[in-house]
Amino acid sequence: MANEHISPIDLVAEAYERLTPEDQLSLRRYAGADSPSAGQGPRADLGGRQARPSGQVNISEESIIGPDFNLAVPTMEYGSPDRWLYTLPNPKPGQLLNQSWSSFGYGIERLIHQIKNVGRRIDVDACFGINEAGLVMAAFLASAQFGRCPIGYLRCNKARDFIALDQASMYPHLPEAPSILLCDFEVKHADVVGFITREIRKRYPGAEIYFAVFGAMTKERNLEVASFDDLTGADIMRAADFKAVFMAATMSPPGIEPPLELR
Repeated sequence: MANEHISPIDLVAEAYERLTPEDQLSLRRYAGADSPSAGQGPRADLGGRQARPSGQVNISEESIIGPDFNLAVPTMEYGSPDRWLYTLPNPKPGQLLNQSWSSFGYGIERLIHQIKNVGRRIDVDACFGINEAGLVMAAFLASAQFGRCPIGYLRCNKARDFIALDQASMYPHLPEAPSILLCDFEVKHADVVGFITREIRKRYPGAEIYFAVFGAMTKERNLEVASFDDLTGADIMRAADFKAVFMAATMSPPGIEPPLELR
C-alpha cells in the first residue's frame, strides 16, 4: 500500500543474512528513527548486530556477538601478527553457547578477512577439516579463498586417554611438501591440533601448515584478552609450529556448539 512505510531491512528480510557485512551495516543505518517500529527497534545482540525483524527468527536462535578487539598471534615471517577478533559472551555460564548458521558464517567471513589482510599472499594446496564442523569450515574457505583447492577430512575418535584418527578420514593426493590450511571449530585444553599436525606431517613430509580456528577459549573471564598466552590453547598452538594462526572469536568455558550439533 502506498501509505505504508516499510523499512529496508523488512524488504530484504529473507535474504538479509546472505548479504555482505558491509551491506548489512548500511541497511541498519536506515532502519532507525524514521521506521514506524522505531519505538520498539529491531532486536540486537551484545555486538550491535541486529537480529532479523520480529516474526522472522526466534531470539533464542540468534547467537550473541560481542565486541571486536585486536590480538597478536603467531604468524609467518614478514606477515602481520594482528588479528581482528570478536568475543562470544555467554549469557548462560556453565552451558554451551549455541551458534546459529548466520553466526557461523560470520566467523568464516572474519577468517577470510584475516587471511586476506595478513600482509602476504597465502596459497594452499589443500584445506583440511577436523571433524564435521571443521570440514564445513574447510569447504567454505577452500571455495571462497583458495580457488576450490582439494579438501581433506580428519575424523577424530576420542577416548579417555587418547585420540585416534578414524578410517573414514580422507587424504587428497598432494604435491611434495604441500601447503595446508587446517581448520578446527574450537581450541580448548586438549592437544587435538598437536596430534593432528603430527599425523599430517607424517603423511605429507615437509608440509607447511596454517591453522584457522573459529573459537579459542580464554583462561580468564575477560574475553578481550591482551595476549595470545591468555588463551588456554596457546602452548598447544605454539608447539604445533604453525606457519600462521587465524582465529575468529574468543569464548569462555564450557565452549560453543556448532549449528545442527556438527561434531
